[in-house]
Amino acid sequence: MAITAGMVKELREMTGAGMMDCKKALTETNGDMDEAVEFLRKNGQAKAEKKASRIAAEGLVKAITNGDTTAAIVEVNSETDFVAKNEDFQNFVGAVANQAVASDSTDIDAFLTEAWNVDTSKTVNEALTEKIAVIGEKLSIRRFEKVVAANGCIATYVHGGGRIGVIVEADTTVVNDAVKEALTNVAMQIAALSPKYVSQAEVSEEYKEHEKEILLSQAKVENAALPAEKQKPDAIIEKMIIGRLNKELKEVCLLDQAYVKDGDLTVAKYVDSVAKEVGADITIKKFVRYETGEGLEKKNEDFAAEVAAQMA
Repeated sequence: MAITAGMVKELREMTGAGMMDCKKALTETNGDMDEAVEFLRKNGQAKAEKKASRIAAEGLVKAITNGDTTAAIVEVNSETDFVAKNEDFQNFVGAVANQAVASDSTDIDAFLTEAWNVDTSKTVNEALTEKIAVIGEKLSIRRFEKVVAANGCIATYVHGGGRIGVIVEADTTVVNDAVKEALTNVAMQIAALSPKYVSQAEVSEEYKEHEKEILLSQAKVENAALPAEKQKPDAIIEKMIIGRLNKELKEVCLLDQAYVKDGDLTVAKYVDSVAKEVGADITIKKFVRYETGEGLEKKNEDFAAEVAAQMA
């Protein structure tokens, strides 16, 4: 099939690879985007990142708590950064967060049909439509999640004025200021390093095998590029892969990450140290991390033109 400039642009945004590498990958995979990502990763030309982490959109994330055991996080999008900084828009996002923390809905469609807490004569969606008319820009209540801690405590953290929001839930036998501070520190860790899992116990064998395949392909490409006398046998490469996989798992699993405020500790050891100080059991059960614009494509006509020019 014909490889278009738009396809190359999309693949580049997904992977961070060079434009010509992206064009070659799409050509080799007959335009299949998922297979092209795999092609680039196997050849060491793309990072193991999702499209969500590469593409920006405007708006705000808001995370709030209701007491020590309930919290909600919402993302409301706007077309421009100018609107995201608008006080009227920010107040609306705060009202949406208050709606979410009081809501029993479990999906966005049900949420939008609820009576608006600010004015129960209208629905959430009708309040959104009115706000669009006032601000004069397309707005979207994109997603929300409510978390209730059945056996412990919840903390939230918002970074960058609303660019990233985090909820952390923990089981704990003691809830005090020290525990809350510790959970807030963990939330800051999640905001900064964006783990995918709480612990390795959550990582599926399928994920591990997939990542091992990618790492093995990368290692073989690297090995083949070495002079013959320096190339490593397959048995050594296999051992290297195990080490690389373990390193990757430590990066994507929260409890195994180096604690940002004290590099001598992992997050797990930091939490254990706080638990010991307060005489409590503390177990991180869950986290939710939203980053504004994850997975949403922002128009960039200049870049599209650049791609088209280089493909001509």
